[in-house]
Amino acid sequence: MNPDNTKSELHPRNRHRARYDFDQLVQASPALAPFVKLNEYGDASIDFSNPEAVKALNQALLKQFYAVSVWDIPKQYLCPPIPGRADYLHYLADLLSEANAGVIPRGQSVRVLDIGVGANMIYPLIGTREYGWQFVGADIDAKALNNAQQIVEANALSDLIELRLQTSPLSIFKGVISQGEKFALTMCNPPFHGSLEEAQAGTQRKWRGLGKHLAKRGSNHKSPVLNFGGQNAELYCAGGEEAFVTAMIKDSKLYASHCIWFTTLISKAANLPSVYSALKKENAQQVKTIEMVQGQKKSRLVAWTFLSASQQRALLSVVATV
Repeated sequence: MNPDNTKSELHPRNRHRARYDFDQLVQASPALAPFVKLNEYGDASIDFSNPEAVKALNQALLKQFYAVSVWDIPKQYLCPPIPGRADYLHYLADLLSEANAGVIPRGQSVRVLDIGVGANMIYPLIGTREYGWQFVGADIDAKALNNAQQIVEANALSDLIELRLQTSPLSIFKGVISQGEKFALTMCNPPFHGSLEEAQAGTQRKWRGLGKHLAKRGSNHKSPVLNFGGQNAELYCAGGEEAFVTAMIKDSKLYASHCIWFTTLISKAANLPSVYSALKKENAQQVKTIEMVQGQKKSRLVAWTFLSASQQRALLSVVATV
């Protein structure tokens, strides 16, 4: 445990660096109360293997820190860990500040495209509250977008968040970005696995890992319900993360002048050489890799641009004001 009681690996602006204050969270969202128990160390916590408990925690975090009063997801859709998702956005803000004399651009003129926004719509929710940015969220799943739209309307965010259905599973930016439309950033949390079988195998590994963890703790939970939900498009695609990101890079070249920074999360470090090779093939002007850590989970975001420094500043002056 860190002596200063912080999660030092998280971004300095991340609101979740301190351990969860469950008293405050329950005060913000009383629905969390039934799930909060004392763990073996005498600290308040929840059973993170219970998807309902994790969803209730997310609802409380969104209420307390981001003024999101209504948030829900259908069963079997991904319930994202909010601290790590917030980190992605804070690093993107830093990235934009580099072309703006070190000042983070804020406000609705900063437009961000979230590829694979999902039913949870977590990035636009955090980004609008933290920086006032305007978001376009795209997805191939109409049911996910329907749920996301309900969240938008319930929280009066229609002026800041627009949702678009990607009708072509083989396209990423094409069919989403309109002619002449400009963005400061694109972001994406790509499908991790290459097939349903691979996704199921990954879930089984998590089952075994959690089972060992519970055994060490002497837990009485014999059959935990794991929070490893997710629809097909959220979990896997043909070729997995490597193929998806490679296709994204190729597609991004077609919209080189439409965006300052294209970005994506990369979960598997082994995929980085292929990603860098694809970026070199498409003649990206600049590539950045930012390491991110949340607890035992390590990932990184890769950002690329086809614009020179002067072109970045020029486009930023169009799409963003401080």
